[in-house]
Amino acid sequence: MPELNQTIAIFGYNSKSFELIAQLQKNHNNLIILDADAEKVSQAHSQGLNARKMDYRRDADLIELGIADKISTLFCFLETDSENVFLTLSARVLNKDIKIIAIINQPDSAEKLHAAGANKIINPYEICSNKAYQLLAKPNIAGVLEKIVFGGRADLFMAEITIPSPSCLENTFTSQLNLTQYDLFLIGVVDKELGDSLYFSLGEQDHKLDSGDILVILGSRQNTKKFKSAIGIIND
Repeated sequence: MPELNQTIAIFGYNSKSFELIAQLQKNHNNLIILDADAEKVSQAHSQGLNARKMDYRRDADLIELGIADKISTLFCFLETDSENVFLTLSARVLNKDIKIIAIINQPDSAEKLHAAGANKIINPYEICSNKAYQLLAKPNIAGVLEKIVFGGRADLFMAEITIPSPSCLENTFTSQLNLTQYDLFLIGVVDKELGDSLYFSLGEQDHKLDSGDILVILGSRQNTKKFKSAIGIIND
């Protein structure tokens, strides 16, 4: 997840970004919402959000916003894939180090966004299909997910955990992870041998774990801390 002191820009104030904004707003003060629609910007203001009207197609406006030097993380949640591709490409040209996370509306757009320079792709089609698979094939894990999401956990949050070296997880597989004992749910893994893409855990593909790989975990802070300690992360 982005560091607390970083500035995060979210392009697109719509149903796709509402939940993201709500989650980031809890922990990040340096959050700015951008949209070309003045009415949507007004709606964001009514929710107490830092928002402004901006045309993503103007490099001068992106530079003025700080894409080149001040914005550390960019979320592309515009209405169409072509818009997200254009914004991703423009931002990557201006800043080779900025972290770009983009959502896709059509499955075949993922490759275009990666080529444009996106670090991570959010694929709602994959999430939905994998959720259906999970309910059918892994009802025990689905039960844990329902428990931690709908069980009234006020401290529920998502964490990115980098596997340390040494760790008991090295040279094991995602299928061998037993997170149910911690009431945690594995959303996916960033397998460094395969690049920086997030591979969702709900499908059939298994991943060998190594130090430096990143586990994306959903659960309580207390249980996440226990899990970190168990795999060799101390003083965190």
